[in-house]
Amino acid sequence: MTLTQADPAELPRPTDAELEILRVLWDREEATVREVHDAISKHRAAGYTTVLKLLQIMTDKGLVRRDESERAHVYRARLARQDTERQLVDDLVHRAFGGSASRLVMQALSGRAASPEELAEIRKLLDEAAGGDR
Repeated sequence: MTLTQADPAELPRPTDAELEILRVLWDREEATVREVHDAISKHRAAGYTTVLKLLQIMTDKGLVRRDESERAHVYRARLARQDTERQLVDDLVHRAFGGSASRLVMQALSGRAASPEELAEIRKLLDEAAGGDR
């Protein structure tokens, strides 16, 4: 499935509840309201009509696309997970850290221990950003 090529900056920042729904859609690629409701209900109590209303709002906001060709409408995330994550991190860096990515990373690493795999991935990203291999 190909997600719509939209500028993440043009779309509103998803709420926590909307992110929960987006995670289901990213994992499944597409889902009906019932499927999203069932997935969320495995972790917490959620009303079917609440999930339906959130999906309708998310459609209006442009966060998801709705295929109405079948009786049960099918929803898909408009942006890839990585694009939404980047949008949220960019917003956090600017709002909370005055645009300083290094302050964000230092706070993230001081808040909890990173696994060896996470540290290796961070080193790889730093090396790539610096333009060299270690």
